[in-house]
Amino acid sequence: MLQFHKFQKFYGRYLALKIGDVLIEPGVYWVKGVNGSGKSTLLKTIAGILWFDGDILIDGKYSVKKTPVAYRKLVNFADAEPLFPEFLTGKEMVDLFLYAKGALAGQEKYFIESMQMQSFIDQPIGAYSSGMLKKLSLILAFIGNPKLILLDEPLITLDTDSLGILYQWILFMKQQNGTSFILSSHQDLDSSKLSGAKEILVETQILKITS
Repeated sequence: MLQFHKFQKFYGRYLALKIGDVLIEPGVYWVKGVNGSGKSTLLKTIAGILWFDGDILIDGKYSVKKTPVAYRKLVNFADAEPLFPEFLTGKEMVDLFLYAKGALAGQEKYFIESMQMQSFIDQPIGAYSSGMLKKLSLILAFIGNPKLILLDEPLITLDTDSLGILYQWILFMKQQNGTSFILSSHQDLDSSKLSGAKEILVETQILKITS
């Protein structure tokens, strides 16, 4: 599913992350590591946000560097602390992503309603609380027909009910669409909700993927 080829990420002369030729099979993965180990860097490079040396491919043919448009339609990302243009409404951001991802019309309704965002989705994003921003970023990450969804610290700022809904989304997308997930979280994931999730241990490289 996800293939790294001679991957290196430098900040100046500092090597932040190095990965050899590694293939990650479809599934749900939890990225673990101490602060500063490169968890967010890993997700942002997979998402195509940060430049790096080497290459990353989806399904062995879609390259983040050689076929970036096709690649980005298959890889969605939700940042730990999302930032969006404050003058746009949540609905306008959703519509933008629906168009960019080539999503089916109306796909967003399930996500908006299940997260109970109807009361504020038409408000300017500048008026959103941190919890509202998190919900919007998660909705955007599930739009389209992604092969891989990257969630950086998805559990923070969400209430208990919303966490349960997020787990439902993950299981639904995995079972119905075969979508894979890579999650980075300082909080423990609920193993009863994500049975079969594997761990990716990160220091200056991917050290181990557990079964």
